[in-house]
Amino acid sequence: MPLTQDQLQRTWIEYKVYKSPDSRVELINHYSYLVKITAGRLVTSVPNGLDRDDLVSAGVIGLIKSVDQYDPTRDVKFETYAIALIRGAILEMLRDEDWVPRSIREKLKALDRAIQKMETELGHPASPRELADYMGITEQEVSELMVRMGRTNVYSLDDIVGGGSSDGDDHIHFVEMIVDEDADTDGQLEGKELRRIMAAGVDRLPERERLVIALYYFEGLTFKEIGKVLGVSESRVYQLHTQAMGRLRNFLREEGVPHVA
Repeated sequence: MPLTQDQLQRTWIEYKVYKSPDSRVELINHYSYLVKITAGRLVTSVPNGLDRDDLVSAGVIGLIKSVDQYDPTRDVKFETYAIALIRGAILEMLRDEDWVPRSIREKLKALDRAIQKMETELGHPASPRELADYMGITEQEVSELMVRMGRTNVYSLDDIVGGGSSDGDDHIHFVEMIVDEDADTDGQLEGKELRRIMAAGVDRLPERERLVIALYYFEGLTFKEIGKVLGVSESRVYQLHTQAMGRLRNFLREEGVPHVA
């Protein structure tokens, strides 16, 4: 039976203050629903060679990490923090399994390069039609690649901040910096400073891209749900997300952040 709000607050105190192992288990069980929700929303169809239990198992690792590392005194909802780490754990598992065919990976990289190059040349984000003409493929193929790009999460805030590393505890999740301002990224840049730089980069994004970042990373919405909010297609949201990642990546490089992906 789920804990009431008062019970939940007491359980957090018992675990964080008094280090009660039973309270830790209670918290993990209470928030276990986040794993199934996140896995279901993140991957609508399970890749060949995996089953839904594989995704859930990876998500549970993210949930346990979030319970252990969460600081209730910070002004961040636990659900927001946990969903980010659960999503990250599932995506790391999928990347390790290398479930995207190499031919598709090459097309995704080509699309990413085309998006960046055309925006530089045109002075504004390229439309699907312009991208199709540039790449010599159909507009439908561009839309399908956009959808695939979003699902494989080629670039994410975690990838950018973590420098593409996924070596256990050395991997820094963006949302972890929000919760812990003093987190240290491999001893090279204080979490507080990286948090400031990232916030400045997000503030510089065009309004729609900034909204996509907020809804995806902080509200836990899927790209399809964000599309309904913005009144655009799902593939258009994927494009906005990819553009935002490119801008943030370039901004962090300009600011001299080490090991930007």
